[in-house]
Amino acid sequence: MRFLIKLLLTALVVLGAGYLLPGVSVDDYVAALFAGIVIALLNAILKPILVVLTIPLTILTLGLFLLVINAALILLAAYLIDGFYVDGFWWALLFSIILSLAVSLIESLTGSKSKK
Repeated sequence: MRFLIKLLLTALVVLGAGYLLPGVSVDDYVAALFAGIVIALLNAILKPILVVLTIPLTILTLGLFLLVINAALILLAAYLIDGFYVDGFWWALLFSIILSLAVSLIESLTGSKSKK
């Protein structure tokens, strides 16, 4: 149940960031929901592979290359989803920063992490 609430709130964040940023466009809530699902899947499946493959570059840039990986995943999600458009790399980077901050705020408010 918590996962569904988190997914719906993430879709709201995607929709809100689409209205906030002029370089990001989201057609409707369904497209935002699919964008949230696809971004979550890409972060779960593809991101760990990319992080491992780019460890030397990530170390060299003191971790800033992870922002490039996030932006690339946002651009890939925009390519895969009709109704979710990102104009370029810099908009994807800003969108990924906003999305990351909002999702971590949602996780802290909903208590998604197990407390021991």
